[in-house]
Amino acid sequence: MNVRRSISTTAVAGAAVLGLVTLSACSGSSGGTEKNKDGKLDVVASFYPMQFLAEQIGGDKVSVTTLTRPGVEPHDLELKPRQIAGLQDAGFILYLKGLQPAVDEAVKQSGVKNAVDAATLTTLETHGTSEDHSAHEGEAHTDEAHEGEAHEGETHEGGHEHDHSEAGGDPHIWLDPVKYAEVAKGVGDRLAKADPDNAATYEKNTDELVKKLGALDTSFREGLKNTTTRTFITTHSAFGYLAERYGLDQEGIAGLDPESEPSPARVKELQQIAKKEKVTTVFFETLASDRTARTLAKDTGLKTDVLDPLEGITDRSKGADYLEVMRANLTALQKALGAK
Repeated sequence: MNVRRSISTTAVAGAAVLGLVTLSACSGSSGGTEKNKDGKLDVVASFYPMQFLAEQIGGDKVSVTTLTRPGVEPHDLELKPRQIAGLQDAGFILYLKGLQPAVDEAVKQSGVKNAVDAATLTTLETHGTSEDHSAHEGEAHTDEAHEGEAHEGETHEGGHEHDHSEAGGDPHIWLDPVKYAEVAKGVGDRLAKADPDNAATYEKNTDELVKKLGALDTSFREGLKNTTTRTFITTHSAFGYLAERYGLDQEGIAGLDPESEPSPARVKELQQIAKKEKVTTVFFETLASDRTARTLAKDTGLKTDVLDPLEGITDRSKGADYLEVMRANLTALQKALGAK
């Protein structure tokens, strides 16, 4: 996926994907703590990263449904009338504005009181092009630097005032374990407010998930500390936050979607980058064709491998859930970057 799509269309489409966790209450859009017949809050997740948060934090107190089916490219999601109508009965919505335009619009029209934009639970940055990345090089992005920012915009229940796509924000925050943990904390807080009777459970589950994400962050930091190269090439420029977090340089195939072939000029540029930076591998994703990566690899004499943007879990995913797939991504990066 090209840089521009990753930040604009992707941002518009993915925000909705990432965050629409809808806790559907039986009483309509009252936003109360009404439960379904099983005594659980109905949670509708816009796409997998939000589904994972809902399931991990909600535990047995919620019933999770996802708007984006496994194997469907979330950025291009089109909602069915019954899905749109169903949102009006939701008790709680968690979505990431700017990723899925259809979800953004449906959430806005639903009028649901507890609509939470996941992007307001952390800070968005601009990634994608090499120019964008170089502009961020040298910036310190420590945990302390983000302290106090995790709940920015939290007073705006729906987060509808913030159009992250227009601001150029990269929505792929879930690929950075630290930012994902910030979002998890915010989701836990919001669930506790929406369903105070089970606040203790949400708090406990949130703490456990944050610890797991902290361990994942440590694994990435240690696993990528010493490598032969810091540069990787990918057909989907979704890994800007991950690259920035761990001091890597993402080279996306700018101006192209995952299934397009790179232009001769870009191939030449990537050949030069690969040679200079000792790049070994061109990564492709799981929900799109690998044609672009294989074409580029053939033209540059490189290998290909999967780097999963985790927008959905499918039979091709190297893992059953977020944590397993992220560890598989770490292994792939270690191999490609020559970790020592």
